[in-house]
Amino acid sequence: MIASLRLFFSVILIALSSYALAQDFSISGKVVDSENTPIELANILILNSEDESYIKGTSTDGNGFFNIENLSSETYLLRISYIGLETFEQKIILTGNLDLKTITLSDTPESLEEVTVIAKKPTITRQPDRLIFNIENTALTESSTLGVLKSTPGVIVTEGSINIKSAPAAIYINERKVQLTSSELIQLLESAPANSIKSIEVITNPPASYDADSGSVINIIMSKNLVTGYRGSVQTNYTQGVFPRYNAVTSHYFKNDKINVNVNYSYTNQKINRDQDDRVNYLDNSNEIDEVWKSNVNRNTWSETHNLNLNLDYFIDEKNTLSLTSTGLYMPYFKYQIRNNTDIFDENGDFESNFTADNLSRDNKYNIGTDLIFRHDFENKSSLIFNAHYTTYDYERKQNVFQDELLEIDDSEFTTLANQDTQIITGKVDYSLPVNESSNFDAGVKFSNVKTDSDITRLDIIGGSEVVNEDNTDAFQYDETVFAAYSNYSKSWDKWDINLGLRVEQTNIEGQSVSLSETNTQDYFNWFPNASISHNISDNFTVYTNYKRSIFRPSYTNLNPFTFFINENTVVLGNPNLVPTYRDHYKIGANFLKHFTVEAYYMNYDGDIVELPRQNNDTNIIAYTPTNLDKKVDYGFDFIFDYYPTNIWNLYFVTSFYNITEESDFGEGFVEQNQWSNYSLLSNNLSLLEDKSLSINLTLYWIGKNLQQFQTVENRLASELSLSKTILKKKGVISLSVDDLFNMQDYESSINYLNQSSQRFIDIDNRYIKIGFSYKFGNTKLNTNERRTSEEERQRLKDLN
Repeated sequence: MIASLRLFFSVILIALSSYALAQDFSISGKVVDSENTPIELANILILNSEDESYIKGTSTDGNGFFNIENLSSETYLLRISYIGLETFEQKIILTGNLDLKTITLSDTPESLEEVTVIAKKPTITRQPDRLIFNIENTALTESSTLGVLKSTPGVIVTEGSINIKSAPAAIYINERKVQLTSSELIQLLESAPANSIKSIEVITNPPASYDADSGSVINIIMSKNLVTGYRGSVQTNYTQGVFPRYNAVTSHYFKNDKINVNVNYSYTNQKINRDQDDRVNYLDNSNEIDEVWKSNVNRNTWSETHNLNLNLDYFIDEKNTLSLTSTGLYMPYFKYQIRNNTDIFDENGDFESNFTADNLSRDNKYNIGTDLIFRHDFENKSSLIFNAHYTTYDYERKQNVFQDELLEIDDSEFTTLANQDTQIITGKVDYSLPVNESSNFDAGVKFSNVKTDSDITRLDIIGGSEVVNEDNTDAFQYDETVFAAYSNYSKSWDKWDINLGLRVEQTNIEGQSVSLSETNTQDYFNWFPNASISHNISDNFTVYTNYKRSIFRPSYTNLNPFTFFINENTVVLGNPNLVPTYRDHYKIGANFLKHFTVEAYYMNYDGDIVELPRQNNDTNIIAYTPTNLDKKVDYGFDFIFDYYPTNIWNLYFVTSFYNITEESDFGEGFVEQNQWSNYSLLSNNLSLLEDKSLSINLTLYWIGKNLQQFQTVENRLASELSLSKTILKKKGVISLSVDDLFNMQDYESSINYLNQSSQRFIDIDNRYIKIGFSYKFGNTKLNTNERRTSEEERQRLKDLN
């Protein structure tokens, strides 16, 4: 019996040894393109030579090498593929370790640069915490980045802000925040071409790794480069609105096995027009009309702007990467002119008086933000990232105002000199740990410090001499420190996905008015949880829900107690007593039948910060004052439909019905207003001609009557038609776009509560035709890894009014 067992185990061991030895062969090699450039992430497949069933696979590394081990002595089919290149296939009889040396993938007759690839995935993808708008290979990529945002579902681009419906959005590029003032941000996005954008993520429930004041996020995902080499491009645009505008951009990208370098430069020269008709009903003590002031206001803005973006990645070794990123904006020329003509009527509509007010401002500013980032990857696939950031921002404005009273002898003239210098320092440490294949844990800490020195001097022109106006001359010093820590855990199993996060922040603020000898301090500690959960009931039906708490801190300029005069009857005030806004955001939704999404949401704002125009019926002065509302509630229902009627036509439709309620006690009475509204977007994308080289996009979006900061804004219809055609062997693109086809994007607004009564019609310079041309050179198979980065505190930089 024992002998039989020994023989049995000997046979088993010999068989296992033979099997193990038979599995000890490998296939290796290097993959390059026709220019002998190594190809990273080429697909390497080992298939059964008879039925081509899958056996093993891998991808090439950064130098184009691959190695597949533990293969037995058999006959295989080797298949190597990479998008845009011809697939390599070879039958291999493996009898030992095989080194294939160098394998060259040839260009296909219609490579990636020869044909526009029709996306097979839906243009809109829903996830529990975000909507992903895929724009690759559509006419939108030949627009500007701002133009893409205008066409993104749920995003509303107005003259001075970018919102996700009613909530202001933080802008990120490749998950790094773009920290510029609102006007600088819009100008940057308008001058930046969209041809390197892969998708737009509209994130309504950002995880805890995002800053607490990133309540709603728009993350612009740029295409990643996968091949070593050099690529460059130039692009120019001419836009004809009321006045012509010019824009030129050049981008250069280089990658080898040690560095990635990406440099982008853009120059913009433009003149923007805005016309506005105002009516203010000044009221008596019984809230009856006492006087009516009707104003016609024309605003022209001339500007020259230089934007430079640098990204440098240095791969120290396989585990360590050092990155330097910098975004710079320089505006050497900015002229802002306001012409105001006001007629004054009595309560019966009879003419009483008239005045004109001319305001001419000249600005000079620069804004430079730089990050130094070190990343270390551990053996267990976890990573540790250190990020140091510094921003310097300098802004100067000289303003001259002359007001001519028709029936008065005493005209007025004054000059103001305003300066703002801001320094921002931040440091972050982030750790990411894949717990297993289905779960991940993230944690991090952050420190930030912001210091701002501002001053304003008003000089009244009296008898031809400049006299300092002490009442409107001041200096303001602001110091803010924030300590933050977060943790986030996500897990997927079976048909469930869950994400839980918590962020805590301690904020210390001190603002000092030097001339007034007033100091305002704020110290507060807050918790910011977030949670999302989704369940796949079936392949065609998914339900999800999420919750997010966030904070919106007041801008540094809003906390500044200065009074800035547009003219003697229109002023902009600061408010050092502003406190942060807290928002709680709840959402529940479902995706079904592949093409449909339905959501319901509820957002509660505690202390929403708004800049309200408040009329003083005694002094006839309109003061734009930042104020904390007592309460604001925004809730509604969203419906999304995405469909491909044919393989060349994509159609998507979004509609949202929502209600906004605003409440505040203004001292002379409590006000509550609410308004139901509708936001709808319809977009068509077409690819035409035999080689699909002609792309067309038509987008219509409707913004119904809605409530904004106690102002009722009437209906608007926006529209854009864009076309693009590839030329010059697919290396060049000519484009044409027309905005506001039906001339219905201008809008009316009105204010009517307590002793406030006014109407306004705004004609914005948003009806234009744009023509453009772009050309790629170098290795045009490269996609850029462009990104822009700077710290979250820069977002609250705000131009002096």
